Amino acid sequence: MSYATTRTCPGCGRDNRVPASHLADNGRCGACKQPLPPLSEPLDVEGEDLADIVREARVPVLIDFWASWCSPCRMVAPEVRKVAAETAGKALVLKVNTEESPELAAQFGVSAIPNFVVMRGGKALLQQAGLVNHHRMRTWLERAGQVN
Repeated sequence: MSYATTRTCPGCGRDNRVPASHLADNGRCGACKQPLPPLSEPLDVEGEDLADIVREARVPVLIDFWASWCSPCRMVAPEVRKVAAETAGKALVLKVNTEESPELAAQFGVSAIPNFVVMRGGKALLQQAGLVNHHRMRTWLERAGQVN
């Protein structure tokens, strides 16, 4: 089964199931038909969920590999949230906790955190470790998919 998450309708408060292929889309609430905005915050993922989202996403995907004990990871977290908000509907921002998903960190060759990977069409286009600001992250996503 493919990944899906829920988005709460701002109008009626009902949860709506949203598949990976539509995380960056505007939608409509199944109950009240009010608009549902695209995902505008980082999404915590692990295991097969990451592969499903990356495979099905129709927009560039930024993956932030991090850990709770990592001071630089905590410092860059607000920047990751900013880029998620700025690129809502044009890109997806995912977070992978390397302590909870060491197999994903190994799969991507992550040896230092924070570590960022930009993917498009299931392929890694860029990988960089270290602190960066949301402007740099946005530039990566723009290059990966003409995010305006």
